[in-house]
Amino acid sequence: MARKIRNKELINTRLATNYGGWMYCTQCNENIGYLCYSTYDKLELNYQCNCGSKGSATLDFEDSTQGENCKQELVIVKNRFCCPKDKEPLITILDKKVTHYEMRITCKTCTSIYEKGK
Repeated sequence: MARKIRNKELINTRLATNYGGWMYCTQCNENIGYLCYSTYDKLELNYQCNCGSKGSATLDFEDSTQGENCKQELVIVKNRFCCPKDKEPLITILDKKVTHYEMRITCKTCTSIYEKGK
């Protein structure tokens, strides 16, 4: 069942589909990562692409929960950042395509909020 988006703000960023899939910098059209469709509840991402463009993505859904900050680190499985509790993939950021990024992502299953940056 498709989820209904409450907030969606993309700046210099394009998604392959409505709320997930491949993420692209709109300035140079380079792929900067992949956002898993069904496992995240909320995303706040700010980044600078190698081309110099600054972009961001903020997404949440009508049924999103508040979430709670978590001190645990995301685990990496096959280049994907995954929830350490259930190992579900949440997002991939292609480090070699961005100079830096800051991210807050909420796991849909456990409602933990994870922070990651480069």
